[in-house]
Amino acid sequence: MSSLVPMFMMPGGPELLIILFIAVLLFGTAKIPGLARAAGESMGEFEKGRVQVERELEEMRTAARERAEVESEETERTAD
Repeated sequence: MSSLVPMFMMPGGPELLIILFIAVLLFGTAKIPGLARAAGESMGEFEKGRVQVERELEEMRTAARERAEVESEETERTAD
């Protein structure tokens, strides 16, 4: 293959104008700000959830490492 084309490309200027025009036709100019606000809030909530899950996973990893260290020390003591 001489050139690799990504499967998903971000839309450029003309494409964004067409999408905006279609959105105005579908929803009307009054609803667009509300939809944008709702989309922004949804993305913010998603980000908060993602951060919380990452934090919980890191806490679980830390707890597992600490348990493994304690078990390793207990095994060494019983072996001596």
